[in-house]
Amino acid sequence: MSKTFEIIEIVGVSYESSSEAVKNAVMEANKNHPVAWFHVVEERGRVTQEGKVEFQVAVKIGRKISE
Repeated sequence: MSKTFEIIEIVGVSYESSSEAVKNAVMEANKNHPVAWFHVVEERGRVTQEGKVEFQVAVKIGRKISE
């Protein structure tokens, strides 16, 4: 039996925390195909003009696309 997976890279964003940014990325990726695994590639952030801290996390996600 053969299975096929795809790996995508997306960036999750949150004003709460970097872990919330990861969760946002994984939940968004899970909408189209079930997420099998994820790997945090990079964490970064920025300060908006309003002074809010924005967490940005790049995540590689493995999704099963066929059996």
